[in-house]
Amino acid sequence: MGRWSEETVINAAPDSSSLAAARKLAHPGPWSDSGSNDVLVWGKCQGSGKTPYQVSVDIVAPAYRCSCPSRKFPCKHALALLLLWSRGEAAQAGANTADFAQAWADQRADRATAKERRQTEQPADPEAQAKRLAARLALMDAGVSDFSRWLTDLVRTGLAAARNQPYSWWDGVAARLVDSQLPGLAEQIREMASQVHGRTDWAEHLLLHAGRWWALTKAWSARDTLSPEEFADLKAALGWATASADVQDTESLAGPWLVLGAHRSEDGRLQQQRTWLQGPDGTVVVVLDFAVQGQGLAAPQLAGALLDVTLARYPGSAPQRAMFTGPLTPQGAATGLGPGNSIRQALEDESGAVARSPWRPRIPVLLGGVIVNPEGSGWLQDGNGDSLPLVDAPLDSLLALTGGHPSHIFGELEDGRLRPLTVVVDSMVVTP
Repeated sequence: MGRWSEETVINAAPDSSSLAAARKLAHPGPWSDSGSNDVLVWGKCQGSGKTPYQVSVDIVAPAYRCSCPSRKFPCKHALALLLLWSRGEAAQAGANTADFAQAWADQRADRATAKERRQTEQPADPEAQAKRLAARLALMDAGVSDFSRWLTDLVRTGLAAARNQPYSWWDGVAARLVDSQLPGLAEQIREMASQVHGRTDWAEHLLLHAGRWWALTKAWSARDTLSPEEFADLKAALGWATASADVQDTESLAGPWLVLGAHRSEDGRLQQQRTWLQGPDGTVVVVLDFAVQGQGLAAPQLAGALLDVTLARYPGSAPQRAMFTGPLTPQGAATGLGPGNSIRQALEDESGAVARSPWRPRIPVLLGGVIVNPEGSGWLQDGNGDSLPLVDAPLDSLLALTGGHPSHIFGELEDGRLRPLTVVVDSMVVTP
């Protein structure tokens, strides 16, 4: 594994405050017993207490561990160690692996082995599985029927009345959906409770999603007529999870996989990390990681990195969800993300995706030659004069990186707005 660049370390920081704190520790003074090999970087950082913090980093996964109480991954100590290592100022190669770092690496390997063993040793009981499936379908049928009546009442009383309802009203609907084994739909209802009170275009937003919810109920009633891909998309929208063991048995796709970009979201109950990858044949997939509030998400892969790893895809229409099925081996960084599309083409792609799966929340797009306009919440404009509004956009960073010049920007197109995730600057893929 090659030594990370300082830019790579910066991109791994969870936020600017962690990076600022790490820079204050990124000098040899507080560090001891540091070293590195092809997989690990480790060291001890002396803090205000008597016992120094033990820091270990798996530079292949990547993954991080520190004995400090921080809940951020990586914490400031891990970032500081990586900064020193990237500069060649600490963690020299060839040293014997520290006991605490080796023990952590062994524990991770043991957990992975135990998980694989559990998945392979548990025999399936077809009769019991059939009974559980029948019971779940009956519960979901009842939940969808109840939700259809609620939607009918929502339209009959008017959307304005829904905005005057307290959060408890929405939570009650969501709770019934959870009881009916429809957690994905329940999460959409909880999110809508905040949206109708916080968005200026709340009426259009609620009307759009109410239409999608109605389409979900009709599709569920006609599920026997759906194709396997359509039914898989429907299940995902309703929150019917596919077991990872079932995915691992499917065809694996070899790399190298290009990391297009990643995004983390949090709604107070569940954290999600979406990592978009592109294969050598142009196939685009998304890897999803989840964590409940208070737990750490998997470390994000670095934008622009090339990963030598195999992937298996979940059922559904493109772009499909995927999971890693082998060890990750970085192969350096890509020079750019390829040719970009016009805004008109991106909107046509979104229209096609909605036609295939009306409840698909977002699609990945790479726009070429677009200029950032900071007016309002931000806009992108291409050479054809077409414009596209931005959402969740760090406008200061985008303007600083692009300098007002046409650039390639990758992001998530969601309800006609783009969430920018990466920018190509001088053939380098950068997270704004």
